[in-house]
Amino acid sequence: MSTTMTTSKPAKRPAIAMNGVDTPNLLATINAVGAQPELAKFQFRAKSRWVAGTHSQSTMFGFTGAGAEHQHAVPYLADGDHPAVLCGADRGPTPVEWVLHALATCLTAGIANISAARGIRLNKVESTVCGDIDLQGILGLSKTVRNGFQRIQVSFDIDGEATTEQLEQIVMQSKARSAVFDIVTNGTSVSVGVNAHGKA
Repeated sequence: MSTTMTTSKPAKRPAIAMNGVDTPNLLATINAVGAQPELAKFQFRAKSRWVAGTHSQSTMFGFTGAGAEHQHAVPYLADGDHPAVLCGADRGPTPVEWVLHALATCLTAGIANISAARGIRLNKVESTVCGDIDLQGILGLSKTVRNGFQRIQVSFDIDGEATTEQLEQIVMQSKARSAVFDIVTNGTSVSVGVNAHGKA
């Protein structure tokens, strides 16, 4: 007499909204782009205008992606300026501080999405981002000092319903998939055009 034993895999846990993330929609979007890679092509835009001194203001509203033109719910405004110690009027963060903000928010968004996809509930995610810069470069006082940040340090304080190792893995996965981390750590082609209206 012989018996045959069969084992069944545990049922896959259905995706549910978590951490403020619409997880089913997130996973559906990933699957849709996987099936149609052309949907992944996006172009984001910012329109900036000079106000006075070192103060300028950018507007982010329209963008293209998934084969269509889109708009944010409202036009978003971002002011940039220099502090008084750098001869500005301090009407907004410096441009380099906006870079730190972009890196922090991109990494944090990734942490929220990845945690939700893995079914891990977050309780707290905070980060501190510091950038070290030597102004001799942008002031034209040195030909060897670079203009931008010499180094950037990011530190996360994260708490969630998971092991320490799992939370650390989520942060590292976010780093591996972060668009802004890629922008600031790999060379990106940047072209600058000019439409000048000078006097003849």
